[in-house]
Amino acid sequence: MPQTVSIKPNYKEQINGNNLLLSRSERCTDACITNTLHTSSNSRLEYTYLCYGSRSRVSVLMNRAFRVLIKEIGNCQICADHFEHEPNPIFQLSPKASVLVAGQAPGRKAHKSGIPFNDPSGDRLRDWMGVSLEMFYDADKIAILPMGFCFPGHGRTGDLPPRRECAPAWRQQVLDMMPNIQLTLVIGSYAIDWHLGPQKKHNLTDVVRAWKSHAPAIIPLPHPSPRNNVWLRKNAWFERDVLPALRARVSDCLS
Repeated sequence: MPQTVSIKPNYKEQINGNNLLLSRSERCTDACITNTLHTSSNSRLEYTYLCYGSRSRVSVLMNRAFRVLIKEIGNCQICADHFEHEPNPIFQLSPKASVLVAGQAPGRKAHKSGIPFNDPSGDRLRDWMGVSLEMFYDADKIAILPMGFCFPGHGRTGDLPPRRECAPAWRQQVLDMMPNIQLTLVIGSYAIDWHLGPQKKHNLTDVVRAWKSHAPAIIPLPHPSPRNNVWLRKNAWFERDVLPALRARVSDCLS
């Protein structure tokens, strides 16, 4: 039986079978929420989504189009036949966000917890950005939009690539609804190809080394996975030259 959860004692909503809790922002009063919910379906209102069924976490400045889009993504099944597990789209979005983390795809730990970058890669990424855990998971500050919303499964040498169906189906629609992004952190080759165009004549090292040619709007980064420890040791210029500029730019965008 599809599950429903109360948004307020007198307001329930079924979200495509997902167990969805809708709670108000501290900046909104009970009165304004009640008024908006009952008088204007097109009104813009800030919510925090916490989906226990799809386990997607989203904070959005809500209008009907964005709301419909988020429901559709949370219920997406276009790759289901390719997985040995249930699809579990994981993302963090808000039209108020000023920094976008464009990653690859959730790993197994994120798949189980429903929290993006809830792993050693996330610890390293937060250190690179110079942000706290609390700041990183504030969707009104930082949006997280992977190339593939779901954990793609394991291959012989690590996680499989993001499913190729995901980005064409959803990515541009989401980006079009986030008008306040000032900085996009493009992580890994799949995100780099999408945001910068195919880099067929250059390897990842060359693209990251040329980060100034894309700044200040975009900064390409290697994946922060521990699997890239060898790359980081061989390319000491990244920590010396790129990270200070990255932290300064992130700080400017979040201030």
